[in-house]
Amino acid sequence: MIETDRPTVALTGATGFVGQATLDAVLAAGYAVRALTRREQPAREHVRWVRGELADTASLSELTRGVEATIHVAGVINAPDPAGFEQGNVTGTLNLIETAIAKGIPRFVHVSSLSAREPELSAYGASKARAEKLLMASPLDWTIVRPPAIYGPHDKEMFELFRAARWGVVPVPREGRASMIHVEDLARLLVALVSGGDAVSGRMFEPDDGRPGGWDHHEAARAIGGAVGKRPKVLGLSRGALEWAARLDGFFRGTKAKMTMDRAAYYSHPDWVASPEAAVPAAIWAPRIETREGFRSTAQWYREHKWLRP
Repeated sequence: MIETDRPTVALTGATGFVGQATLDAVLAAGYAVRALTRREQPAREHVRWVRGELADTASLSELTRGVEATIHVAGVINAPDPAGFEQGNVTGTLNLIETAIAKGIPRFVHVSSLSAREPELSAYGASKARAEKLLMASPLDWTIVRPPAIYGPHDKEMFELFRAARWGVVPVPREGRASMIHVEDLARLLVALVSGGDAVSGRMFEPDDGRPGGWDHHEAARAIGGAVGKRPKVLGLSRGALEWAARLDGFFRGTKAKMTMDRAAYYSHPDWVASPEAAVPAAIWAPRIETREGFRSTAQWYREHKWLRP
């Protein structure tokens, strides 16, 4: 149930990795939530679950009924072809933008990706870049957030690296650096942006863990190894080797493959470091979770939930 004395936020992707953390953060900040979901969800105080999806404009109309702002987290991160990214990340975002405009709900916080900086590298990045352009061309009061690599409890993507470290060998791109952010820090940022204001409206931010220059891939792999109590061998892979791994993963796991040709392309790019020029103003938000400690707490969560062996 939703209490009428709480301001209400519409949230997409609330059942996913980032969305779950965002839902918790929005509620902790004193908001009620209307949350989009494809499946039945357990009742939760101050939450109204709305059955539907981004392709269903009727459900989006219900999602945004009586809300003051929209946080758009939902998106497709893995698809067998560009059409899958286009439908989930571009068309879905356009549907939500048009609904917000029609309902007169101007505030829109959009979760994009650093991959949108280099749209020519991957279909995923290209779709996120197109979604950004649609939002920027709209009359909405928008803020775009381009997170770097996100990790934390419930994550199934970087979990692959934790599991590999437990086995003793962590494959990473041979060269390059990337920024990191804990999902709870990202969720706090999204909530901090809901109220808008001159410092954040019409801005694009690239948040991170506060580590200047990001993480060398080998160093990050060793830190993940330390979090699971191992000293793994770090295997640096060229783009060709990553593409070979993608073909192999596709052969064994089909549409459930984690390493795809699309991912091989953007993983091989040497610079996924958050830009200091796109940093969030310190008066609005700052990261709280140091990444090595975050890796350790994430590994502990994986162990407690039987994702990793003790």
